[in-house]
Amino acid sequence: MDRRAAIFSDGIGAAAATSGVLTQLQGRIFGLLYLQAEPMSLDAITDELQQSKSNVSVQVRGLVDWQLVRQVRVAGTRKDHYVAATDFWRVMQEILERRFRWNLRQVLAAVEEAERDLSAGHADDFARKRLHALRNYFLAVDAGLGALSRGEPMAPKAMRENVLTRIPVTDGLERAKPPRRR
Repeated sequence: MDRRAAIFSDGIGAAAATSGVLTQLQGRIFGLLYLQAEPMSLDAITDELQQSKSNVSVQVRGLVDWQLVRQVRVAGTRKDHYVAATDFWRVMQEILERRFRWNLRQVLAAVEEAERDLSAGHADDFARKRLHALRNYFLAVDAGLGALSRGEPMAPKAMRENVLTRIPVTDGLERAKPPRRR
């Protein structure tokens, strides 16, 4: 691997390692493929990165799953070859949908379940207010991420004014403050 490719590949690997989405090796593989004019075989990737074929194979499958890498056919060979994605808008849409919005929806499902329990006769006004505030916040964030993934503007000011509320606590650790107006 030439120096430029090594610098880029290692840098993307370091960024990936802290992303919470990809592994360091996945970042290195993507970086290597991104700077290649031609598709690379699994064997070539393995040789360039000096990693085991089984490890590279598993990591490449993950990259294909995230739509960061595509498998392509090369005439005259039966080996699988790979190229890096170049449509970063589509890649970010995929990451937003599969990583962040999925997590938001998990929180919303937990809120709904807790609210059902409250509806079943467990009167707790404090919990009801907290759940309502959390639901509104995560619905607004979910809508904002949806807008972002569609290329539409988000409205953080409206979210801050209409959604973010502080629920007073009674343990003395926190004091309720009225919402700030801007």
